[in-house]
Order: sequence, then C-alpha cells, then structure tokens
Amino acid sequence: MRLSLAASFLLLIFTLQPAAAQSESAQEPDANPGRPTVSTPATLTPVGYLQFETGFVPAYDSPEFSSRYSFNEVIKLTVAPRLEFLAAAEPIAHFTADGTSANRVADIFLGTQCMLYRGEGAKPTLAVSYFHRAYDGGAPEFDFGSPANSFLVLASADVKGFHYDANAFFTELVQGPVRRGQFGQSLTVSHSFKKRFALSGEIWHFTQPFLRGNAVGNLWAVSYTARKNLVFDAGFDHGLTSTSTNWEAFVGFTYLLPHRLWKAR
Repeated sequence: MRLSLAASFLLLIFTLQPAAAQSESAQEPDANPGRPTVSTPATLTPVGYLQFETGFVPAYDSPEFSSRYSFNEVIKLTVAPRLEFLAAAEPIAHFTADGTSANRVADIFLGTQCMLYRGEGAKPTLAVSYFHRAYDGGAPEFDFGSPANSFLVLASADVKGFHYDANAFFTELVQGPVRRGQFGQSLTVSHSFKKRFALSGEIWHFTQPFLRGNAVGNLWAVSYTARKNLVFDAGFDHGLTSTSTNWEAFVGFTYLLPHRLWKAR
C-alpha cells in the first residue's frame, strides 16, 4: 500500500508537468539535493522554488530499536539569495523495540540556512544553519539521537572533478530534565559518471553523551538525474561502532517544483 502511494505520487508529479516543459527544459531550475547523506550542501535551492526531498528508510539493530521503517520528508524554500527555510518530518515510523511493535508520527524540525560566502570551483561555499525540534513524536531514535536544537557549519566545493560537502554539528540532546551537548562531523565526497549518475561516499561521527559512546558510520549512495529538477537516489549506511545503528538502507527522490512561487524582481 505504501509503495503504491509513492508510485501514485510520482505519477502525479509527471502528470502535472506542463506539456511545454520538455521544450523549455533549458529554463528549468536545477534541484539541489540534500539527501540521502548526513551532510547537507552549503549551497541553497533556487530562489522562489519549493523543493521536496522524499525517502524511505529501513534500519536495523540500534540502541533504541531492533528494526525501524520510516518515510521522511524535507521541504525547502529559498526566499532570498542567501536565506533558505526548511521543514523536516517523518510522517510515519513503524518500529520494533523491546519485543513490541508500534506506529508513530516521529519528530518534526523547523530550521533555516544562511549562506555566508558564495564560492566557486575549489573555493568553498560557506553557510550556517539552525534547526529546532518543533514536535517530539516519541518514536525510537537513530544512533545520533533527536536534537532539540542544532547549529551547523557547512562547506561545499568542487575539486578536480570531485564535489565535497563537509558539516560540523553542535547540538543539544534532551533526556527528561537533563540536557547535554553533542558534537558531530560529516564529510561526503561525490563524483559524477555516465552524465546522469553520481556516486557518493561519506564518513560521519556523532558523540553520544547519554550512552558515553560514539556513533560512527560509512554511507554509500548512487543518484540518477532524470531531469534537471528530479533526482532519484538509493544506498546504504553501515555503523562502525557497537552503539551505532548497524544497517540502514534508503531510497528516495528530490523534486523541485518547476514553477516559481512569486515573480523575480
């Protein structure tokens, strides 16, 4: 049922495209996917266009669950050349923890990203972002937790045919009345091949203040650019420590609505 709903949504996307879209493909804006990696690009989406990042993630063997299946959605809107607003949510999560299975709406985050410096080529684009957890659904979390507040420093650049996204995380985890700081780093390196494909490899790390441990993982993903505003992706992540989520798989797509919400000045 869930797969059929996703297929119906994709069919709707193609149906809503105007007939002249193919002839005007040169004028279509480019999507700027932030999924499926932990790292987020420092660059922003095109001004005035809504971007949707949709995915499905099955995960296994983590400190808070034995299995977890969830859909996730990130919506981005850049309102000025250096300012972007974001909303991230898991509409539904099915999990098994301590031998009990349940379904819940997971967390909802609201945030913003600000570009500090627009780089070019090997000169990195620099940005900062802030997220606040607006709703805690109570579903078991992944190994890096569910921060109440997050501050990120981001850098992206292209070097000798390779693209990289590097993030530094400064977050606040809450457990009952106790609040503790968490720190993390991620580095993603991508390389395009066969014109429409790209291969991404990533290493990431987060401290786990309540477990007194460290979550470390290695992620690999392949993306396919079907159109300038539509990118599909799939891949997996493997945890490298005993307190990391052992395995995660993911599949999804990034879609940039081709119609600007307001006229350009």
